[in-house]
This record gives sequence, C-alpha cells and structure tokens, in this order.
Amino acid sequence: MKNIITLGLALGFVSALAQSATAQVKFGVGGPITGPNAATGSQMKNGVDQAAIDINAAGGILNQKITTEFGDDVSDPKQGVSVANKFAGDAVKFVIGHYNSGVTIPASEVYQENGILEITPASTNPTVTERGMWNIFRTCGRDDQQGKVAGTYILAHFKGKKIAFVHDKTTYGKGLADETLKTIKAGGMTEVLYEGINTGEKDYSALISKIKQSGADLVYFGGLYTEGGLIVRQMRDQGVKAPLMEVTASPPTSSPPSAARASKAR
Repeated sequence: MKNIITLGLALGFVSALAQSATAQVKFGVGGPITGPNAATGSQMKNGVDQAAIDINAAGGILNQKITTEFGDDVSDPKQGVSVANKFAGDAVKFVIGHYNSGVTIPASEVYQENGILEITPASTNPTVTERGMWNIFRTCGRDDQQGKVAGTYILAHFKGKKIAFVHDKTTYGKGLADETLKTIKAGGMTEVLYEGINTGEKDYSALISKIKQSGADLVYFGGLYTEGGLIVRQMRDQGVKAPLMEVTASPPTSSPPSAARASKAR
C-alpha cells in the first residue's frame, strides 16, 4: 500500500508538470562534487547527465524535457541540508542522492517537508528507510545486510583468527563495522581491536602500531576508499601483512554479490 501511495504521488507530480505548456521536469542531484569523495560524485553527475540526455532524446517525460540541477554537499551533513533547502527553493521535485548516509538522513527530512521524492544510490544505513518516510528509497543494500554477509565470510574463512575493526566514525562506516562485528560475535568470535579514525587524516602511524600490537590476522575497515587506501598502504610500509577487508555497497543484481574486497599482502 505504501508503494502504491508513493507511486501515485510521484505520478501526480509529473501530471501537474505536464499541465503547463512551459513546464519542465526538474531533477536535483545531491552528492560530493568536490571533496574527498569527488570521484564518486563525478560518477553520479555523469550518470544523471547521460540519463537525462537519453530520456530527452526519446521525448522526455510526458513530452516535457528533463532539466538537472546539481548540489555539492562535499560529504558534509550541514552542507547537504543547505543543498536540500536550495533544491526546495528552486522547485525541484525529484532528487537523486545523496551519497553518504550521514548526509542523506538530515537532507531527506527537508525533502519530506517540501514534498520532494528522493532516491539514493549509495546510502546504506538502515535509518535511511526505517523512519516511516513516504518519500525516500534506495537502490543499494543496507548495512545490516552487508554486515551479515561480511561477518559470515569472516566466520567461514577466519575462524579462530584475530580480527581488528577500524571505522571512520561516520554513520556509514561505523554502522557497517558494528553490524559486521555483531555477526561475528553471534558466531562466537570477538575483536582484538576496535578503533575509530578521523576522515581526512593522512598519517595513520598510531593506528598501524595498534594493529601490530594486536597481532591481527585480518583488518576489517568500515569507511570509504580514500582512507582505506592510505591505511593499507601504510600497513604494508610498516610490515603489516594482514589483509584489509572493506565491504562496498552496490545495487542488487541477479547474481550473488561479492562479500568483500580484500587487499592481500604483496
């Protein structure tokens, strides 16, 4: 019933636009166009640009052309709310975004208040869709689902080994690490290290020293690519050969998803 009501509201938006000869279907794209996750933001922007070109070439939506407006949230929650308010002021009715769960959650409240439909391609925290909001959807797996897959993989392949958990303190990274840790604890394992880092750091020497002291056989990282890449590089530089396991969010597919990506010692 909820999906039917939401679909009806969405179609209502399009029908209202179609009643005006000069109306256009205005989409907003919210994401990290700049900042540490700009590479992903660029992919989002390019994907929406191409989709708009393709749809417009095929006649648009009810003969109305799609226009796109981009909002740079820099992966910052406060900036995400600013982007959301600007979209609302510009009469945007459909939003693709945001990328980070910590940005999507507060921004979605602005969208709900202003009757804006939102679809996020990457925000995995369960809170995103568990607040009973009519206007928000996602096209990727949740942290509790991904955490269960990752935890089950660890139980199957690292039973009896020492596991270190590192997260970036974000809604996404910490949430995913906690869900994975919960799964391995339910399976009779526990962590030898649980450590948070700050996004944007460059020197992880103190963290690597703690990983060394823990004797970890596997380092599980809840976070994004920039910090994950720096951590594994510095692990290798300091002689830590344990693989780094980082789960990545991806849309559902017809084939079984990969449990994780592990950077092996070289």
